[in-house]
Amino acid sequence: MSDGALIGRFLEMMAAERGASRNTLAAYRRDLDQADEWVRGSLADASAADLRKLMADYQSLAASSAARKLSALRQFFAFLLDEGERADNPALDIARPATRRPLPRILTHADVERLFEQAGAEAAGDVPPANAVRMLLLLELLYGSGLRASELVALPRRAVAGEREYLIVRGKGDKERLVPLSDRARAAFDRWLPLLADGSPWLFPSGKAHISRVRLFQMLRDLAARAGIDPATISPHVLRHAFATHLLEGGADLRALQLMLGHADIATTEIYTHVDSRRLVELVNRRHPLARFDGVDLKPPSS
Repeated sequence: MSDGALIGRFLEMMAAERGASRNTLAAYRRDLDQADEWVRGSLADASAADLRKLMADYQSLAASSAARKLSALRQFFAFLLDEGERADNPALDIARPATRRPLPRILTHADVERLFEQAGAEAAGDVPPANAVRMLLLLELLYGSGLRASELVALPRRAVAGEREYLIVRGKGDKERLVPLSDRARAAFDRWLPLLADGSPWLFPSGKAHISRVRLFQMLRDLAARAGIDPATISPHVLRHAFATHLLEGGADLRALQLMLGHADIATTEIYTHVDSRRLVELVNRRHPLARFDGVDLKPPSS
């Protein structure tokens, strides 16, 4: 497949799974097209040495611009890895220009509640529409288990394990991990499984395969609109961020969160600690040994 076709597929994924804006997609296309022209041969076949030479040519740019170009390359090659087009990501070993990492977009607890209220109302009743039950389960797994869109849509029917206490998820790098299922998600599973077509190997079938990331993105934004939430603020990736952020706010351990999210490097997970500053201050005030020294005068003695 040509580089142009691969770049097009990558940008489609960014729009569907990450909710990337038009400006971001246009910038990534320019960056990747530019890199494709610079690299001799195919960009998709570029080596780490090729990319280092390319990034060296970007030294005259502002750090933020060079960082965006490297981000485009990293995400493009991560996409190729996920799609089986490459066996590695040559951009991972390249040092990132020193910039402040942007914080992820997240949803408020109120927005999440409105989404679930809408999905729950549409899936209510003795004989609810199958699509409404499916949407409720998709939402439970996006926010309740923090799955990537690509992981969610490709779940096989046999993904449920341990008496439905866990999902077996195949994530980046073809690595499997166990993701806990909440009681709510198990209840949604119990409602969805009887509605599945016999013989389908997928948990969320569509035609001869499973629903696509693009379709999931569209369904989620349609639900947001019906719930009175700006669809532009919603994407599968935003719900994954909300899962991580809200868990950390509730006191989740960072290492456990790393395992649930499937991050190879805990540094990726640490971006969520930005939301926790207020809780950390409260934790110090309540849990630190000094907090128990009530009535002790800690002022220095007067001379």
